[in-house]
Amino acid sequence: QVQLAESGGGVVQAGGSLRLSCAASGSIRAVGRMAWYRQVPGKQRDLVAITFSSGDSTTYADSVKGRFTISRDNAKNTVSLQMSSLKPDDTAVYYCFADITDYVGRYANYWGQGTQVTVSS
Repeated sequence: QVQLAESGGGVVQAGGSLRLSCAASGSIRAVGRMAWYRQVPGKQRDLVAITFSSGDSTTYADSVKGRFTISRDNAKNTVSLQMSSLKPDDTAVYYCFADITDYVGRYANYWGQGTQVTVSS
């Protein structure tokens, strides 16, 4: 069974920093796209940042450009999100996402359970 596990959420003051991490585990053969999404109550889940399999290409939502950095370690099947200059509007549940192929050739999209990030003013 393939799973994603997030960690690093918490409460920070505006202007502070927080680092989220996500680890994929299980019978994994290959990991493609890895991304972070976020969602607040009553709103849709939005893409925050995405990194592609090579690690050389990244895309960010306009609202976080210059403040957030996504990175991955393909040897460990992990992805991180370094968040700086946090704003109250960044408050949300953050979800890890990955495209994964397992050792028997099954390909699927996976989501983590989510981790709460709260930015106080």
